Amino acid sequence: MILIVDDNQENIFSLQRLLHLNRFDTDTASSGEEALKKILKNDYSLVILDVQMPGMDGFEVAESITSINKARDIPIIFLSAVNTEKRFVTKGYASGGMDYLTKPFDPDILLMKVKTFYRLYEQSKQLNAAHEALRMAAANLEQRVSDRTRELELMNRELEARNHDLQQFASVASHDLQEPLRKIHVFSNMVRDKFLGDNEEALSYMNRILSSSQRMSNLINDLLMHSGLSVSGQFEKVDMNAMVREVLTDLELTIEEKRAKVKLNDIPSIEAIPGQIRQALQNILSNALKFCHSERTPVISINGERTASTEPGAPADENGDFCRITIADNGIGFEDIYSEKIFTIFQRLNPRATYDGTGIGLAIVKKIVEKHNGFVWANGLEHHGATFTLILPLSQKRN
Repeated sequence: MILIVDDNQENIFSLQRLLHLNRFDTDTASSGEEALKKILKNDYSLVILDVQMPGMDGFEVAESITSINKARDIPIIFLSAVNTEKRFVTKGYASGGMDYLTKPFDPDILLMKVKTFYRLYEQSKQLNAAHEALRMAAANLEQRVSDRTRELELMNRELEARNHDLQQFASVASHDLQEPLRKIHVFSNMVRDKFLGDNEEALSYMNRILSSSQRMSNLINDLLMHSGLSVSGQFEKVDMNAMVREVLTDLELTIEEKRAKVKLNDIPSIEAIPGQIRQALQNILSNALKFCHSERTPVISINGERTASTEPGAPADENGDFCRITIADNGIGFEDIYSEKIFTIFQRLNPRATYDGTGIGLAIVKKIVEKHNGFVWANGLEHHGATFTLILPLSQKRN
């Protein structure tokens, strides 16, 4: 809406008619005092203000308008037939006017200026509304972030408490669960060796007891290993070639028994928790030896290279920030549809009677790799072998 301020009703009538013909809504005031009262109550997009009026003149009205917070940005066009000298025009701009027209005026020029200032003011209002909406959105987002941060802090405290309880359980399990198993194992061996003699049926039952107790012991150890991975460890520079050779030395008897061939290529050094990354390598290599094919010599290939991507099939890059370790074997393999399932705890693809194990080994591998901010994939082809790909950062980010 446009406010027309003039003490001459003829001037008001002619301006109203011109503006109404061009689809502008108008309001009128015959004095400066009346104009200020209306500005306090209503919203206007433009003020057309006469300079020469009784009481408050146009300059005083303009200064008062610009001192009102809600109205300070309303554009003002001065319209005068008397005060046409340069000093009055200058005073009009100084008092807050956006333009100063003298009578007689060109209606087309006035309409052009009215449309321009009207549009600019409406756009300014929309922009201010958008800024206010953004400010509110930012404040709301900040509050949500603050609330979420408090939630995460609470969750972290709860996780720390649970980790403490888990460590307490692990401590109890390592003693209270293992101790009865050790006694079962020891006394069963004593009974078998001292009293069963040539009783094949009794020996068979006793050997089953010994096998089950050993399997339970292995299961407890693996569970302790899996739960213990939540405890923080110290990252340090690890010579991966030396690490792999140590693991192969530990597996030396199995390698000789299976008459396996192991091919090891150079692997870049990385920052890792030595004990954990050693366990991951040992679990994968132990599986490669365990699930070998009965009709061919086991062959295990261990390769390492740098890459710039965390995608398993990305090209090698000697300047990359990641180390890709590939362990491939020619064993019994598996169907590729199980490539993710095998990392699930207690998941087994083969019967226990044929291949022993707890079903936790690869779940431990996955947890270790993720703790190192890395990725692990498995690919297999039934009766033709399996390939495990580990991608690990060369350096760990510091908080």
